Amino acid sequence: MALHTEDTKRLRYYLYVSTAKVDMLYEQIPPKLLRRLAVEAKVDLKVVSVAVQSPRAEASTYDRLDLVEAYLEREFDVGWMSEPTAWFRGDLGLRIAGYGDANSPTLMAGRDGDTVVALIGSAHHLIGYQAAPDMHRVGFSGLPSIFRLLQDIPPEWEGQFNVRSRFAMPDRESVTADVLRVTEALTVPPMYCDFLARQLMRGTVTREDGRELTIVVGTPLYVAMSDRVPDGGEA
Repeated sequence: MALHTEDTKRLRYYLYVSTAKVDMLYEQIPPKLLRRLAVEAKVDLKVVSVAVQSPRAEASTYDRLDLVEAYLEREFDVGWMSEPTAWFRGDLGLRIAGYGDANSPTLMAGRDGDTVVALIGSAHHLIGYQAAPDMHRVGFSGLPSIFRLLQDIPPEWEGQFNVRSRFAMPDRESVTADVLRVTEALTVPPMYCDFLARQLMRGTVTREDGRELTIVVGTPLYVAMSDRVPDGGEA
C-alpha cells in the first residue's frame, strides 16, 4: 500500500525541462522570498544570507524548477490553456516532434475541443536527449523559431509527418493557420501530458466547416507525463 504524507513530494515523470528558463527565472527570485518558498516547498536550500543577492547554491535542477513554479503561482496569474494568460498550464495529449538532432527545435502539439496548443522549444531540453557538452547550443523558444519551422520542416522530422510541409514565410496574421496545418500533419502517437508554458501568441482560425479554433503558441518550462487517465477529447 502506498503511503501518502504531507512530507511526500509529488513525483513527476518529466519529458522536457527547459533548464535555460529555470535558471533565468530562478536567479530573479528575490532572496527573502526564495528562502520562504524553499521552506514551504521543503527544499533544502543552503542560503548563505538573505543580505547577499545571490544565495543560490546547492539547489538541484528539479528543486529550482519547484521553486520557480511556486514563485510563478504566487506572483502571477497562471491561466489554463483554453484561456491562457502570460503563463499557462495544460493537460493534453501531445504529439512530440524533434527527436533527431539535439541542436534542433522540438514541437509539442495537441488539441482539446476547440483549443489547439503548439509548444516550441529546444530538443536538447528533452530528457535523455541532451547535446554533447562541447556542442554549441541554440535556443528555439521564441516566435522567430516557429516562423522558420513553418517555412521549412526540418528534414529529420519527415518521418513524423504525413507529408513534408513547406510554407512561405508567414506574417503574424497567417501564422495561426499555418500552426494548425503543421500540428494536424503530425502522425507520431500522442502522450498525455501536464505542462507549464509561457505564451508567445494566441489567435483564431475559422475552418471551412465554419468551426472556429483557438490556436495557442507557447514555449514550455516543463512537460511531464500525466498521472491522469485521459477521458476522451482530441489529441
